[in-house]
Amino acid sequence: MAGRPVYYACKSCNFISEMSVCPRCGGDGTKDWQGMVAIADYEKSDIAKKMGITANGTYALKVR
Repeated sequence: MAGRPVYYACKSCNFISEMSVCPRCGGDGTKDWQGMVAIADYEKSDIAKKMGITANGTYALKVR
């Protein structure tokens, strides 16, 4: 039986993935993050604009 996946947030772009190196920008990932937001249409999203997000996906709100 497989365990639960571990999610990392990129220290550079906040993108969340199961990899310790960000597949979007190549930045270092960390397990020390809080909150998440899913962006479905970054061009129309006010949150994406405030966070500087330029691609759809799931992002951490706070990364340490």
